Amino acid sequence: MRLCMHIALRFLKSGRGQTFLIILGIAIGVSVQIFIGSLIQGLQKDLVDKTIGNSSQITVYSRDGGLIGDYRKTGETAEASDADVRSVSFALDNTSFMEYGGDSQSLLIRGLSLERAEGIYHLGSRMKEGSLPAGDDEIILGTDLKKEYGMNLGDKVKITTTGRKTAYCKVTGFFDLDVSSLNTGWGITTLRAAQKIFGTGDKVTSVEMHVKNDSVFQADTIAGKIKKALDRSDLKVVSWKSQNRSLLSGLQGQSISSYMIQIFVIISVILGIASVLAITVIQKSRQIGILKAMGLRNSSARGIFLLEGLILGALGTAAGICLGLGFSFAFSAFVLDSEGNPVIAFYINVPFILISGAAAVTASVLAALFPALRSSRLDPIDIIRNN
Repeated sequence: MRLCMHIALRFLKSGRGQTFLIILGIAIGVSVQIFIGSLIQGLQKDLVDKTIGNSSQITVYSRDGGLIGDYRKTGETAEASDADVRSVSFALDNTSFMEYGGDSQSLLIRGLSLERAEGIYHLGSRMKEGSLPAGDDEIILGTDLKKEYGMNLGDKVKITTTGRKTAYCKVTGFFDLDVSSLNTGWGITTLRAAQKIFGTGDKVTSVEMHVKNDSVFQADTIAGKIKKALDRSDLKVVSWKSQNRSLLSGLQGQSISSYMIQIFVIISVILGIASVLAITVIQKSRQIGILKAMGLRNSSARGIFLLEGLILGALGTAAGICLGLGFSFAFSAFVLDSEGNPVIAFYINVPFILISGAAAVTASVLAALFPALRSSRLDPIDIIRNN
C-alpha cells in the first residue's frame, strides 16, 4: 500500500497542471452542491420559522367544535406520548367586536396560558411596546391596530361578545407577529380573563403544541402518536402539515430540485475524473509496463489509480466545502432586504455537509475504478515492445 501511495503521488506531481484542474473541477462541483443545498435548506428553515415557527404545530380540538374541559390532563397525556413534544399550551379563542373611539371591528380574542404559550408564540420577544397582560381586564393588541386607531398604552377598549356580553380591557402592550392579519385581527389576554369574558368556565377551545426543531417535518407522525395515546373519539388531533398543504408541497419541490442538482453535480464529477484518469493510464502506460515487468501486481496497479481518485476527491471536496460555505456566507452577508436583514440567513447543516463530502469522495473513487481496471489489463511485454 505504501508503494502504491508513493507511485500515485509521483504520478499526480508529474502532471501538476492536470492535477490542479481536476481538483479545481471537483471543488467547483462540490461548492455548487454545498451552496445550493445550504441555500435551499436555509430558505426552508426560514419559511418554516415564519409560517409555523410562531404558531401551534400540533393542535387538539373538540371534534364537534365545542370546548375541552379536562384540558390539563389532555396536555399531560399529549406531552408524555412523545419525547419530541417540546411545549404544550392552552388557548380559549372566541370572536368578538372591539370598540374604540367610536369605531369598531371584529377581533379574535385569544386567551392564552401565557407562561406556557411563550414556548410557542415567543410573545415576550414580539412585544414592541408595553408588557404582557397580567390582570383579568388587560389585553395586548397588534402594532397595526395601534397605528390604525392611534392607540396608546393604558387606553381602554370595549369588547362585545357574540352573546352580547361586554367587558372593558386596558391595553398594556402592542405586539408584532410579522403577519398583518394577526396584527389587526388578534387580541391576546390571559386564559382566565378570556374564560371570564366569554363565561366558559374552566374550559378551553384547544390544546396547542410545539415539537423540537429537528422534528417539525415529523409532526404528522407525532400527532398520530398523540391521537393514539388520548384514545378519545370526542377529540381530534391536527398537525400543521395537514393545514398547510401548499407550503408543504412547495418545500418538497425545493427539496427534490436540490437533490436533482446534487445528483447531476456528482455525475459530472465522476465523468470528469474518469475521463482524465483514463488519459493518465495511456500517458503512464510505459511506466506501468516497466513496473509490472519489475514485479508490480495487477492489484497494485489498480490500487495506484484508486488512490489517485481518493486523493483528488479528498482535496477537491475539502476545497469545495470551504468554497461552498464561503459563497453561502457571502450571499447572506451581501444579499439583504429593504430593512438590512439577510434575505436568507446563513445556515450550516453539518450532517448535510458531511454526507455531501462523503458522496463526492466516494464518487471520485468510483470514477477511478474504470481507469484502474484498464491499467490492470495492460501487458508489460506489449507496452515495452511498442515503446
